[in-house]
Amino acid sequence: MTGTVPPLAIAPSRPSEDCRMADGPLVATSSAREVARAWERFAAGEDIETGVRPEILASWYRCRDQYEVDRKLDAAPAAPADVHRTDTGVIFTALGGLGAMAGKQVERDDAVVTVTDGDGRVLGAWGDPTTQRRAELHNLAPWSSWSEECTGTNGMGTSFEVSGPVTVTGPEHWCEAFHQWSCAGISIRDVVTGSPVASINISRWNAPLPTSIASWLTKSVACIEQEIYRRAVYEADKVFSEFRKKCSRVTGPFIAMDRGGNVIAANEAAVRLLGLTDEPSVVAAAIEPAQRWTLDISGLPDVLRWAMDQAQGSEQWSGYACLPVSPGGEATPLTMRPIVDSNHVMGMLCFLGVQEGEPYVGSPEASVNPLPQRVIGMRNDRLVLLAPSEIRYAEADRNIVWLITERGRIQAATRGLDNVERLLTSYGFRRVHRRFLVNLRRVAELERGIKGELFLIMNARSHEVVPVSRRHAPELRRMLGV
Repeated sequence: MTGTVPPLAIAPSRPSEDCRMADGPLVATSSAREVARAWERFAAGEDIETGVRPEILASWYRCRDQYEVDRKLDAAPAAPADVHRTDTGVIFTALGGLGAMAGKQVERDDAVVTVTDGDGRVLGAWGDPTTQRRAELHNLAPWSSWSEECTGTNGMGTSFEVSGPVTVTGPEHWCEAFHQWSCAGISIRDVVTGSPVASINISRWNAPLPTSIASWLTKSVACIEQEIYRRAVYEADKVFSEFRKKCSRVTGPFIAMDRGGNVIAANEAAVRLLGLTDEPSVVAAAIEPAQRWTLDISGLPDVLRWAMDQAQGSEQWSGYACLPVSPGGEATPLTMRPIVDSNHVMGMLCFLGVQEGEPYVGSPEASVNPLPQRVIGMRNDRLVLLAPSEIRYAEADRNIVWLITERGRIQAATRGLDNVERLLTSYGFRRVHRRFLVNLRRVAELERGIKGELFLIMNARSHEVVPVSRRHAPELRRMLGV
């Protein structure tokens, strides 16, 4: 590992007097004072759009309006004493080695390095003993929780919400007690599900961190990301092997999915039913994560999460749910059976039209949460607050979602098209393609292609076109009355 991780130094080892105010907080520069004033207004309940970096302001909105984190919190809460999954052991071993090595390097710079699991629970801390003792006053120590939901805006928790490294300096922290800290963190994500697996963070008290920290974090986690990628390919190979063994004995639609619900392989009956004819890699086995097909079946992500939880450690488990395989069509039973290796579920075999095992009962939680009256987007150095009516459509670029509005193309602060869809469905938005979510009230014209394809014209003047997949076309025509 030492050969692949660059050296880390965050000198000067002692902050200059210019970095401090007389009363201590890290707000000496004009930009930091502006952030502190913005924080005071925002914490008092005012809505703001400027004066703070957009990723930080989006975090403040989550902390205040969604998570309702107490801004006067002065210590992180204890984390639940859950047991780590065995399949993450290699990742945490490598991450612990990286943290210990970095801790030795930053000890002279009065800094501390922490690593967490994917829920923000601190697993280890290394670095300057004095800084560690100061950090422990805020419970920045093993078995405490530093997710945004628990502890507000911070390097570890906020890295789970954004792509790439994130820095949080002084009053950018949501909780006032942390305003004398600077931190920088990066999350390590599962290449299959896109969810965070772990994070590494560097913290320093009453002194800034250099801009080079972001580059160091990105390079340092590369070796761990390679292990995650290798594991994903290994799992896909195992899942496809099980699919191939059963394929000759199955006559109905039959697919193999990874842990994220992406199709690794499908038989001919499933290809016809699900409209995968343009995806030759699925028929031949999509071992590479980037080649896998994401199924566009409403409710499937929730069902898959339930099946993964129920099947942990049990190769014999099976369960089913009834879902609309075609938009507007009748619900079709889907039976799932896990592919398990060393008590770890690597994927699912899914039999369409078959009803066997434990029935799925949907969770009522989604209907309890209040729907947003605004959608938060980010553009350049500004946060943009959008009314749902302003959005013509949303387009997914893998986990990044772009909102196309009267104010231009704006990146959604929420990751994943499924998550954006849950926010906007009650405002007249409908999925028309695996990559597109459309505001039906903003459809200006419909256009037919040479081969019968359907396109939505969202802006007649600029001929802004959104394609409609064949499986969504009948339901969309019904909803639009055409």
